[in-house]
Amino acid sequence: MKVLLLKDPKDKDSGPDPYIKELGLYGFEATLIPVLSFEFISLESLFEKLSHPECYGGLVFTSPRALEAIKICLKEHSKNEAWSKSLKQRWNSKPAYVVGKATASLVEEVGLIPQGEKSGNAEKLAEYICSREKPNSSTLLFPCGALKREVLPTALREKGILLECLTVYQTTQHPDLQGSLSSYFSQQGVPASIVFFSPSGVRFCLQHIQKLSGEFINDIKFSAIGPATAEAMEAAGVPVSCTAGSPTPQDLAAGIQRALRSQTC
Repeated sequence: MKVLLLKDPKDKDSGPDPYIKELGLYGFEATLIPVLSFEFISLESLFEKLSHPECYGGLVFTSPRALEAIKICLKEHSKNEAWSKSLKQRWNSKPAYVVGKATASLVEEVGLIPQGEKSGNAEKLAEYICSREKPNSSTLLFPCGALKREVLPTALREKGILLECLTVYQTTQHPDLQGSLSSYFSQQGVPASIVFFSPSGVRFCLQHIQKLSGEFINDIKFSAIGPATAEAMEAAGVPVSCTAGSPTPQDLAAGIQRALRSQTC
């Protein structure tokens, strides 16, 4: 059975995409279609803040894109040198809170030690941070996207935990999205399952999928990588057959298998 994953592929240098690999173990033929494009902004401001760890109590990351922004900064020799010589070590005396394993892996790539990666979503990460931070302690720096949800900032604010948000990327529709979807449906037909990986993906893809699927739209089992995406799907009138227990290839693949085999998840 075919599964369509509406997500960006993993970095080319890091081997096969783990979602395709895991779904393959269940006998599914998975295909990726990139949905989003990202424009990185405020990078000078980002590095300026990273240059002053003494001003902050730690870092918060809820998206791999925020780490990509840091990696772009570090491509500049002088900034990379400053990071390697002292900044990285100074930040490692403070927590780097993350949501999910993918973000944790990128945090490790820039030399930091992630905490909270098992939380899996913003709500649980907020609970984790609140259990470890005292009210009115040093501000946490939160590099984020323009479309960030307010769940985490609101939860921390209610507990008196200071958070400084810095928008470092903007999200737009991938320029090849419509063509890629049309090509997939014409060549492979209607998939057994379609997985959304973000609320933005629902917004950008749903209309095209409905048009391309036609009368077979009700045969598709729609899955979500997490609760925020599931909420966006439900708000758009999409029946959610499966929401991954945590945003990992293993949980998603097991959930899709249950949804397709038993029609429930």
